[in-house]
Amino acid sequence: MASTVKTLIKSVREYKKPSIITPFFMAIEAFCECLIPFFMAKMIDAHALSQANAMHNILTYGGILLALAAISMLSGGFAGKFAATASCGFAKNLRHDLFYKVQKFSFSNVDKFSSSSLVTRLTTDVANVRQSYQMCLRIAIRVPLQFIFAIVMSFVINPSLAWIFVAVVPVLGVLIFAIVRYVMPFFRRIFKKYDALNNSVQENVSGIRVVKSFVREKHETEKFEKAAGEVRNDFTKAEKILALNAPMMTLFINVAVLIISFFGAKLIMNTGTLGSGGEIVGEFLPTELSALITYGVQILSALMMFSMVFVMITMSVESARRIAEVLNEESSVVSPEKGVTDVKDGSIRFEDVSFKYSKSAENYALADIDLTINSGDTIGILGGTGSSKTTLIQLIPRLYDVTDGAVYVGGVNVKDYDLDALRKAVAVVLQKNVLFSGTIKENLRWGDESATDEEIERVCKLAQADEFIRSFPDGYDTFIEQGGTNVSGGQKQRLCIARALLRKPKILILDDSTSAVDTKTDALIRHAFKEEIPDTTKIIIAQRVSSVEHADKILILDGGKIIAQGNHNQLMESSDVYREIYEAQTKGNDNKEGGEA
Repeated sequence: MASTVKTLIKSVREYKKPSIITPFFMAIEAFCECLIPFFMAKMIDAHALSQANAMHNILTYGGILLALAAISMLSGGFAGKFAATASCGFAKNLRHDLFYKVQKFSFSNVDKFSSSSLVTRLTTDVANVRQSYQMCLRIAIRVPLQFIFAIVMSFVINPSLAWIFVAVVPVLGVLIFAIVRYVMPFFRRIFKKYDALNNSVQENVSGIRVVKSFVREKHETEKFEKAAGEVRNDFTKAEKILALNAPMMTLFINVAVLIISFFGAKLIMNTGTLGSGGEIVGEFLPTELSALITYGVQILSALMMFSMVFVMITMSVESARRIAEVLNEESSVVSPEKGVTDVKDGSIRFEDVSFKYSKSAENYALADIDLTINSGDTIGILGGTGSSKTTLIQLIPRLYDVTDGAVYVGGVNVKDYDLDALRKAVAVVLQKNVLFSGTIKENLRWGDESATDEEIERVCKLAQADEFIRSFPDGYDTFIEQGGTNVSGGQKQRLCIARALLRKPKILILDDSTSAVDTKTDALIRHAFKEEIPDTTKIIIAQRVSSVEHADKILILDGGKIIAQGNHNQLMESSDVYREIYEAQTKGNDNKEGGEA
């Protein structure tokens, strides 16, 4: 827990000042509130003990009481203001630090946590920690101070009776600790189920078109209700136990007040006498008993607030641990100090490369890969689903690091490159094409923020996107909805290709990125690549032989291994697998074209 707090407290940063000021004002408020019952009793006693100076005493003590009340109110107001500033600022910094950390993660780090879990940590977990931090600044500081002040003032009034309050506290402490110890496992399970709940929502929203197409709304609703029900059940069990806090403390403190009232009344009856002037004198006065009971109520309220803080902290301990887990996670792919910043050319070499997604995995996703690609070559990659085609190309820009062997780009090991420099030289258009909400120009400028309109139009012509863009009423200023839902699959693919070209990469990787365009457009894109960017190394992963048959080299992958390589004519002679794929795709379809999605 100490290491978790140490990790999270770094995010306070510029909000240290309000975080320190808040407890100061809380201390003043607690001190003033504890003095009020004492001076109230003094004012009443002064009137009873001295009729001659009654009005003077009332005005004196009344003024003190008004001053204490005013100071307490102002201190509480300032404490609330600074606590809100500190907690909200702390939460803002936490979200920033988490988001920044996630941006630095490699694919393997993201795989470790899962996207739904990261979303939960950035939202629900941060909200829990923020609330706990605010309560700690205010109530967690106020409670012990109010408790200590109330106990001290009780001893000032009557030490023998004050010990009754002291005797109750350890019993309550043991009971609270037992409750928290019992409840913690529930909260650990709850947050794991929160991840599952968020995953259900994320899948449903992102795939809502598929859900509706297959009329699976009822199934998805039932799946969500099951996940939500599991969260509810664990929360209900935990809250039932935590609900024992308040009545348990109320019972103990009320018993303590009852005992004090009983013995206090006996003391008053046994020691109270009348003085010569008719005033009450004795060792224990009724007003002192009243003040002692008031302090008992303050101790009760302090313990009640303490239980609230404890409950909130109990709930947020797991949230804090989960946040710290992300913040302490080190990316498995990092830039070396003084890494190489210049990628000489687009040549690629795989030297005895093997790769698996986790150290504990039994099987390698890629094994014994030896491959040389010359700068400017066009490479085609074919293979069945699960043959690790995408895994192979993800090793080039270091989206993952090899398990064994080495990958070289421009004659330099990719691990020796500055990551930004390497990835700017390698443009990847992945299977899942993503467009962001904004205009077409804004999306394309992800490739190059400083690109001119002429450069944007040029790459769009290369990607065969210029024609359909100009058909929109707003042309290049057409607004793209979130996820690119207002353009077709083929249009989205061509925009993503144009975005990658705008980067002017040394290596261009298309991971099945023309699957949604017709064969004619596919051929035009490949022809444009050959004519306009001859020095760029092009790697094309495809399902259609027609997309790669004119490549300088074609690789056939199966089970994470290269089982054949060569150009089209060589493979037609030497590879039964390639020949079967080619004949299956071209038989009876020589003059047919696929349609755009």
